[in-house]
Amino acid sequence: MIGMTHKKIQQRLKDLGNAQHATVSQRFFKTGPGQYGEGDVFIGVRVPVLRKLVKEYLALPLKDVQSLLRSKIHEERLLALLILVDKFKKGDPSIKKDIYDLYLKSTPFVNNWDLVDASAEHIVGAYLRDKNKTPLQRLAKSDNLWERRISIMATFHFIKHHEFSQTLRISKMLLNDQQDLIHKAVGWMLREIGKRELVIQEGFLKDCYKVMPRTMLRYAIEKFPEPKRQRYLKGKI
Repeated sequence: MIGMTHKKIQQRLKDLGNAQHATVSQRFFKTGPGQYGEGDVFIGVRVPVLRKLVKEYLALPLKDVQSLLRSKIHEERLLALLILVDKFKKGDPSIKKDIYDLYLKSTPFVNNWDLVDASAEHIVGAYLRDKNKTPLQRLAKSDNLWERRISIMATFHFIKHHEFSQTLRISKMLLNDQQDLIHKAVGWMLREIGKRELVIQEGFLKDCYKVMPRTMLRYAIEKFPEPKRQRYLKGKI
């Protein structure tokens, strides 16, 4: 849209906000003191609305997208990430690299699980699919919860192409993680492997299930037949 800047977009989002929705989101995304989303600010714009706006703002220059991504407002950051995802999908190799580089420099602002899950596979995973995967291992070793979640969620792109080795590698690196949001993400990705190659999933589980955090295991085996699920939970595999 001609003449559109991040400041005009911010005003539009403010106009679209809903205080009641914002209050619900503040609770849902755990923004209270000591919680994982502490200090995050919501204005109450729903995700379907943001996704519609992406089409309007796809031509927004990267510098303006970056400004949105650095906002204190959660919905502005999410809109920026959704724009980056769409730009990445439609971009040439040079644009893809610019977006990937911008993303990795901006991880302090990709700081809630919905932001990670909406973007990591589509940017980091897609960019690294045919490249060296060392950046994923570096992210998995980060002290930052969200960078660790990016490392495992990025591998969803590989899983969808029936490539599982990186997911298994990162999962093993995160086995001793202390954060519940990492346990859930790893378990989810292991479950996604199982949907495609159950033998590979179970091979990993049989090696690791006795030392996996309980939440990680429960997520991984969620779709198993109940008798088998109970055997894993009781350590009798």
